[in-house]
Amino acid sequence: MTAKLKQFFVKTGISVKNFFLGIGNGFKTLPQRLKARWNAFVSFLKNADGNVVASCLLMGLGQLFYGQWAKGLIFLAVQAVFVLFFVFIGAKGLVGLFTLGTVESNAWYGVEGDNSVIMLLLGILSVIALILYAVVYVANVKDAYKTQCAYDSLKTPPTFRKELSSLLDRNFYKVALALPILGVCVFCVLPIVFMILIAFTNYGGTTVPPKLVDWVGLENFGKILTLSDFAPTFFKIFGWNILWAVLSTFINYFAGLGLALLLNRKCVKGKVFWRLFPILAYAVPGFITLLGFKFMFSYGGPINYYITQAGGSAIGFLDIDAKWSSRLIGLAVNAWLCIPSSMLLATGILSNVNGDLYEAARVDGAGPWKQFTKITLPYVLFATMPVLISQFIANFNNFGIFYFLRGGLYIDGYFLASDTDLLINWLYNMSIDNNYYSIGAAISIVIFVVTSVISLAVYVMSPSYKQEDTYQ
Repeated sequence: MTAKLKQFFVKTGISVKNFFLGIGNGFKTLPQRLKARWNAFVSFLKNADGNVVASCLLMGLGQLFYGQWAKGLIFLAVQAVFVLFFVFIGAKGLVGLFTLGTVESNAWYGVEGDNSVIMLLLGILSVIALILYAVVYVANVKDAYKTQCAYDSLKTPPTFRKELSSLLDRNFYKVALALPILGVCVFCVLPIVFMILIAFTNYGGTTVPPKLVDWVGLENFGKILTLSDFAPTFFKIFGWNILWAVLSTFINYFAGLGLALLLNRKCVKGKVFWRLFPILAYAVPGFITLLGFKFMFSYGGPINYYITQAGGSAIGFLDIDAKWSSRLIGLAVNAWLCIPSSMLLATGILSNVNGDLYEAARVDGAGPWKQFTKITLPYVLFATMPVLISQFIANFNNFGIFYFLRGGLYIDGYFLASDTDLLINWLYNMSIDNNYYSIGAAISIVIFVVTSVISLAVYVMSPSYKQEDTYQ
């Protein structure tokens, strides 16, 4: 067993090494690509005429000089909107991003003051607007230079109507993606960047608006790892979180695969019923199932009712000192919720496995276990590895299980947490219930780093990455 474990770690290390070597090779070619870009830029500087320079100074001006009125006016309008935004909002937002406010509000003296959180949000929004403007500005200069090259080669540049027609036909993807990209920047990128930046401030506790928030660098991460309040709780919860994610993913995946293999056997009768039963359990909303299980294992629930009727004493399955019974119940409930989806996924994959492989294996004397380990499992892992990784991440960040089973319970030896809480639950307890926003943001970054590293390591050692050509 030790030799196999050693071989496993050696193979994993080689896979991770090869992955990063591939990234390294990409960086090796980076100077060549940068040199090519630089040569193109130098050629642009040498050959650009006055109209292109005019577009560099004022967006759309070069297009107007070339007689492309519609396009030029559009670029001018974009620049005018950006200038107005920057004058009235953007400049103040950029300054506020660095200072987070300089005047603290005081209701007693009638001083309105600065709101650090709003200034941080406006600063991020200003940076996003500046990036989008830079993209449009570069497109404006490229368009003017492209028009110049067309005239220099005695070609007629396409009219605005033709370019518009191309945008609605051959380049329709640009039009279709423009609005979603803008929405992603505002509704996804902005909150994520805001959360990341909050981790480097002292926002939370008593330091909330109208008090001024300040940048503190890596101080919050140091608190998590060193302070007597946070560090012991962090390491206890982190260890349990890793164990929970691994166990729950393993149980859900292989139980679903085993159930799918069982239902694929010809000797099983009533396959429709056995497939329908887990699906019905999966169709019930998760929080209702969780509350139902919480009631089942409570002191007044049916399980304790039958125990007391049999002459025993009621058991606190989810009580304050029920550490491992609560954890095992959480694993079981999570399996009840997630195994049906794994079963459905595995059923679809197994239906595509070539039956001749099993026939050839039987002829060669391979038993059921050998067929499973050499044919079924590699094929299913290849097809489902991305899903398996997503299940691991979902289990690592599974907020609902212990929130509904045991939420709001604080235990001695844990700071604002219980012995079944995951990092995501602890983050919620500190940031939402107790206003430790900056510490919660730091924990969320730790969660992201851990899940990213583990997911990357698992993926690069999986058949989906190493043996892609084998299964195609």
